[in-house]
Amino acid sequence: MSQRISATSLRERMQAQENFQLIDVRSAGEYASGHVACAANIPLEQLATRLPDLSASAQVVLICESGQRATAAAGCLCDRNDVMILEGGTKGWREAGYPVVQTVSSQWSLERQVRFGAGVLVLTGTLLAVLVDAHWVYLAMFIGAGLTFAGLSGICPMAMALMRFPWNRPKMEKTAPAMPMGSSQVEMRVKQ
Repeated sequence: MSQRISATSLRERMQAQENFQLIDVRSAGEYASGHVACAANIPLEQLATRLPDLSASAQVVLICESGQRATAAAGCLCDRNDVMILEGGTKGWREAGYPVVQTVSSQWSLERQVRFGAGVLVLTGTLLAVLVDAHWVYLAMFIGAGLTFAGLSGICPMAMALMRFPWNRPKMEKTAPAMPMGSSQVEMRVKQ
C-alpha cells in the first residue's frame, strides 16, 4: 500500500536533503506545462516497461495532476514498500505556492488543446448542420476522420498546427535560488 505525502511535507523533506526520486506519470505535454523540479517524466502508459529506470535506493514519489493517475501508477509498483503519492499532485503543489518548472507558455497540455479544439469544431459543425445547412455535418466528419488518423498513425495535424502558436513555444524563465535535493543542488525555475 502506498503512502501519501503532502506538498508541504515533501518540500520540507527535499530541503532536508532526503533522498527521493520524483516520477511524474503525466504525458510529456502535461509535464512540459508545469512539473515539480527534479521530477522525471515517465508517462503512466510507459511505467511498466520502464521499471529499471526507478531507483532501488531512493524513495519513489509518484506525481500526476491531481493524484488519480499516480494512484494507478502505484499499483504497478505494489512489490515496493517505499512508494509515496503526492497528495493533490502538481495542482496541490502549485496551490501550496511552490514553484514549478514550465517549458511552454501554455498551462494547457497540447493533448488538452487538441481535445478542446476538436470538440469545439465538432460541436460547431453539428449545430450548423442542424440549424443552418445539413452540409456542415462534413466539418464534424472531417474532424472525426482526422482524430481517427491521429490515433492510428500517431501523427496529429491539429497538434502540429497548435504547436506553432506562441503559447506553445518554449519560454524564457527566471531562475530561483537552488534548493538542495539529496546530495546535489538543483536549480528551480519559477513560472513568470
